[in-house]
Amino acid sequence: MNWLTNSVLPKIQKLVRPREVPENLWHKCSNCGHMIFHRDLDANLRVCQHCGHHMRLPVKKRLEMLFDGGEYQRIELPKTPADPLRFRDQKRYGDRMKDAQAKTGEQDAIIVAHGRMGGLNVVIAAFNFEFMGGSMGIAVGEGIVAAAELAVLQDAPLIVIPASGGARMQEGILSLMQMARTTVAVEKVKEKGLPYVVLLTDPTTGGVSASFAMLGDIQIAEPGSVIGFAGARVIESTIREKLPEGFQRAEYLLDHGMVDMVVPRKDLRATLVRVLDLLLNRKPAGEVLPLPEKADSPARDENVQP
Repeated sequence: MNWLTNSVLPKIQKLVRPREVPENLWHKCSNCGHMIFHRDLDANLRVCQHCGHHMRLPVKKRLEMLFDGGEYQRIELPKTPADPLRFRDQKRYGDRMKDAQAKTGEQDAIIVAHGRMGGLNVVIAAFNFEFMGGSMGIAVGEGIVAAAELAVLQDAPLIVIPASGGARMQEGILSLMQMARTTVAVEKVKEKGLPYVVLLTDPTTGGVSASFAMLGDIQIAEPGSVIGFAGARVIESTIREKLPEGFQRAEYLLDHGMVDMVVPRKDLRATLVRVLDLLLNRKPAGEVLPLPEKADSPARDENVQP
């Protein structure tokens, strides 16, 4: 009996027991509702194969997609106060930070990296929406400033990829000050004559969109991205009017002149390389020829005073 119980029965149970299937093998498109196998979704850069809906892309996957060979170097960002205001709502801000750091493996909501894109040296500052909604606090402001300084030092274009809910309320006025700091940092890049390109992703809102995110020489957006300052419901309740369909979406902003291009994710890298190549080409497109002198113009008498 012991032999049957201890040896045979466990083997039979192992054969007939249903296998545990991981829950993350299939993803449901929030736009069309289709179920997509995770490998197919990753191979298509997290774009739905059925409706073209662009899902949010993890920040490291995005950097690998843009840099040549997926290779880049990150820079260490300056240390900032962990909880400058000793803020607490339902939970201590310091505890929220620790939870976000444990969840993402990052110190804050921004990554600054440099490498080559299409053979060109570039600096990219990319937001991590998984870290407290990509909210902008002191550390994020320091990251943008560091990225701008690195771009000037390397004489390289600066690309910023925001994905943020806005300023981080737990840091109060200190987070709002980053709007001015990042704007000044971006101006230093422009003063050097270097391209500053913003790739607007879903979502780009609040104080981020009200500062450096709307100052690019070229504004490129992913399809369907929510881009704006206040939320649509807040605007509707304030003005007491129904907003147009697609309001604050990338396509709406393109039609109204707020962005320059709406580019599908699979074409983003090639588009950025082409744009940077054009912006960095400081030579004239063709040979500059002097204007011919007019034959019928009267000869000037050197003795006549003007």
